[in-house]
Amino acid sequence: MNPKKIPLVNREISWLSFNDRVLQEAEDVSVPLLERLRFLGIYSNNRDEFFRVRVATLKRIAKGGKKAREIVGEEPGVLLERIQKHVIASSKRFDKIYNNLIRELGREQIYIVNEKQINREQGEFVRQYFRDKVLPSLFPIMLDQVTDFPYLKDRSVYFAIKLGRRKKEKKSRFSLIEIPTDVVSRFLVLPAKGKKQYVILVDDVIRYCLGEIFPQHEYDTIEAHAIKMTRDAELDMDNDVSKSFVEKVTGSLKKRKKGIPVRFVYDQAIPDDLLRYLLKQLRVISTENIIPGSRYHNFKDFINFPALGRNELRYKIPHPLAHPRFRQGESIFDVIRESDVLLHFPYHSFHHIIDLLREASIDPRVLSISITLYRVARNSNIVNALINAIKNGKKVTVIMELQARFDEENNIYWANRLQEEGATVIFGVPHLKVHSKLFLITRKEEGKAIHYAHIGTGNLNENTATIYTDKTLLTADKRITAEVAQIFDFYNDNLRHGHYKHLLVSPFTMRKKFVQLINNEIGHAQAGRQASIFIKINNLVDRDMIAKLYEASKAGVKIRIIVRGTCALVPGVPGFSENIEAISIVDKFLEHARVFIFHNGGDEKYFISSADWMTRNLDYRSETATPIYDAESRMEMRQILELQWKDNRKARIINRKQDNQYKQNNLSPVRAQDVIHAFLDKQAQALKRRRRRIRKPGEIRRN
Repeated sequence: MNPKKIPLVNREISWLSFNDRVLQEAEDVSVPLLERLRFLGIYSNNRDEFFRVRVATLKRIAKGGKKAREIVGEEPGVLLERIQKHVIASSKRFDKIYNNLIRELGREQIYIVNEKQINREQGEFVRQYFRDKVLPSLFPIMLDQVTDFPYLKDRSVYFAIKLGRRKKEKKSRFSLIEIPTDVVSRFLVLPAKGKKQYVILVDDVIRYCLGEIFPQHEYDTIEAHAIKMTRDAELDMDNDVSKSFVEKVTGSLKKRKKGIPVRFVYDQAIPDDLLRYLLKQLRVISTENIIPGSRYHNFKDFINFPALGRNELRYKIPHPLAHPRFRQGESIFDVIRESDVLLHFPYHSFHHIIDLLREASIDPRVLSISITLYRVARNSNIVNALINAIKNGKKVTVIMELQARFDEENNIYWANRLQEEGATVIFGVPHLKVHSKLFLITRKEEGKAIHYAHIGTGNLNENTATIYTDKTLLTADKRITAEVAQIFDFYNDNLRHGHYKHLLVSPFTMRKKFVQLINNEIGHAQAGRQASIFIKINNLVDRDMIAKLYEASKAGVKIRIIVRGTCALVPGVPGFSENIEAISIVDKFLEHARVFIFHNGGDEKYFISSADWMTRNLDYRSETATPIYDAESRMEMRQILELQWKDNRKARIINRKQDNQYKQNNLSPVRAQDVIHAFLDKQAQALKRRRRRIRKPGEIRRN
């Protein structure tokens, strides 16, 4: 099948549809009220990143002439206009949802007030807070006094201010102030009045106190309107061979902060003369760069809206489960050596990973730890465990990917810290991002070096492990650990690609192996045998893989896809995808695991992977997919995916229209993220009961 002649949804439009699913959560009255505000923040943060990365990329591609259309799939200019239209429509919907939430919060006696809605007592509280906390960080720029217009930082919110006098014929003056949300909280909780709670944004704290910044004997009209610039986030790497890779990334980060503007958002109530002045000074000409917005920008801060002690208005997140295979006082190595362990986050506790590395750091038989790090927590217990291992004489090798977008500075910090402590730090692989989620512990047992491996779908990050759904395999299976060791050999010596019979490793074997697995299903279908593929993935955009799935569908292979984000594949198209169904689940946890199940003539093959089916993952990154051989783990994976497929509360149907219709049926309500936790808890309790039944008479019970 020719990949150039298949039905596809444009990836940018599909991504915008995904973000609309996030906006649906803010609109859903069944979602707790404060969580709906949080979803507005997530939506806003996603949209910022979309402009910084995808729109910026489109603008660069558009300069490529004839090749641009082939790369994008349509004229970049036309696509940018479609994006602009979609974003403006979504912004209006966003504002409507926000205003509805304000009213609903009021019914809960929570009031988000502005500077015109506070009383005298609250005003005194606001003014004192302004003087103590905010004013020291405000540095107004009088624009008629500067030669060059000030540089607007990426994603920072500014007040464009117009100052004037009503009675005197005096020309208005313009000023600029950065709202210092990196120094003070975006939200100020005002003193409660009985059961009534009040919150004011720092934007309005500043508006209330503008007279203290600009003396009122000079001006009697002062207007402040929020503006924001979004810039190209692509790293422009320096090719100077005399510089280290860390120096190049550090230099590129400085350039990013001065990236090309890709979006200018302004308060649509801004005076025309002030807006014209700003656009002229900023040299913003192209209309697709200009987005009229509301009174407030950077809604991403609403992700951290104050809880106000109102737990009933937040999700009740169940406590992470202890995996039943791990028991207090028992060596984790003994458990893994006995059989593989499959962990499901955030349903299972990420402490098991920390505990394993902690045990390895003090175990006298452990010789070395090798690990890949892509996104690390700001206060990382993973790194602390590695440092402790170094202090206890273990050899620690860290593959640190410095080009993890928006985490570069944090990764540079930890790379330097690990080097200072004595770790061997390798800064990725030339021309490949290291995206695999691996670590390998080598332990001396009975005179032999035994490997224990971690292969996961998510980052080794204890913070994201509480909100991202991911899977991790812990294994001592030689078939797998020997090949994980080969991957680390490749990281140490890029000429040693390795030979992989069990693992699927990009950019070497993953694409080819997945194609073989699909071809195998096609063969079964053509022979009249049952054939099926079940995929859970974040993004599905690679043309060749989509073409192969279409080919499988035409052959009669039944294909089910659970995709969180971008999906360029179009289900249900006659002649292409009649046998393909796809859904997307957006709920309180961010679906992040990649899982693949192939029927294989009844002898099913199961894989978990760090890679989506995107060209970059399959061809330009170092990624790993591992088979799941343990029968109990395979059964567990199958049941979890089936529960997700049955979701009729938070699942949306993926189709050509991209209209995000909820999956509905007459069956009992199923909200997958709730029932999965209950399912795993039930599994754990059943295992405990089995253990009690087989305990020998007189045996001392373990805690």
